[in-house]
Amino acid sequence: MLTGKQRSYLKGLANTMDPIFQVGKSGITDNFIKQVDEALEARELIKIKVLNNSLLESKEVALELAEKTKAEFVQSIGSKLVLYRESEENKKIQLP
Repeated sequence: MLTGKQRSYLKGLANTMDPIFQVGKSGITDNFIKQVDEALEARELIKIKVLNNSLLESKEVALELAEKTKAEFVQSIGSKLVLYRESEENKKIQLP
């Protein structure tokens, strides 16, 4: 579980990032979950955009992905969401 200070630090890092995934009308598939899981292992912090044609809200997407990938939900602003999971082998982010 992230503390407020850690969450704030991650929000700052995510502020300059571009989304690397998009959720569209097909929603969250098993393949999409696998790709997000691999990206979290490689990068630790990722940003995802929920497109207008998606039937899901960004908060719903964030909570479902966080649960299925064992990641931490950092924030959701508009159609973008940020997830964090500490990497097993490629640890890059030092949390305060």
